[in-house]
Amino acid sequence: MGKLTKKKKEALSKFDNDLSYNFHQAAEVLKTISYTKFDSSVDIDVRLGVDPRKADQMVRGVVTLPHGTGKEVRVLVLCTPDKEAEAKEAGADYAGLDEFIQKIEQGWTDIDVIITMPSVMAKVGKLGKILGPRGLMPNPKSGTVTTDVAKAVQEVKAGKIDFKVDKFGIIHTSIGKVSFDPDKLAQNAQEVINTLVRLKPSSAKGTYVRSIHLSSTMSPSVSIDKNTIPGL
Repeated sequence: MGKLTKKKKEALSKFDNDLSYNFHQAAEVLKTISYTKFDSSVDIDVRLGVDPRKADQMVRGVVTLPHGTGKEVRVLVLCTPDKEAEAKEAGADYAGLDEFIQKIEQGWTDIDVIITMPSVMAKVGKLGKILGPRGLMPNPKSGTVTTDVAKAVQEVKAGKIDFKVDKFGIIHTSIGKVSFDPDKLAQNAQEVINTLVRLKPSSAKGTYVRSIHLSSTMSPSVSIDKNTIPGL
């Protein structure tokens, strides 16, 4: 284990690391132990009882956080010319096709989400090697390949996020900022859990949600008491 920094020791001294908390309490703890000079992101980590190596246990989905993520999301819409104005009116930061495909091929990925249309996926597909590793590749399952690009842009800007279980069986996603009211963080976290429960694979045996933790950027994690969470 690496040496604890002075700030991390101070953070650990402010709460009982051996206890588990409800979402609201955990959010309050994070407010006292976050020591970055910027408004830190708050993340939720959920360890699931699934085997991601099995296709029927690959948990992936989307959730619209009731209070958003607090992050300004930069959206690129790769679309036909007749949809560009519609995408920009909906809030897209960039909209176009060939010129942006060329920029991406040259290394430009200064965006958070890419939305596209089924009719242009043949062109977008060749960017897979660049976008895939960065988590930017549009996917119908996450709602980023759609004929209604305006609606997709509005949803992303409003706080819609997608998530996928990693190879260790963990879901990791942002649910807001430290500056959020604890109630808002708790409601965002609960919405993630509600979505995960609905996505439980029928082939998953035993305990589905094994553990839950909240943390902020560079802070220690706070364990959540599953018995305090409705629906579990």
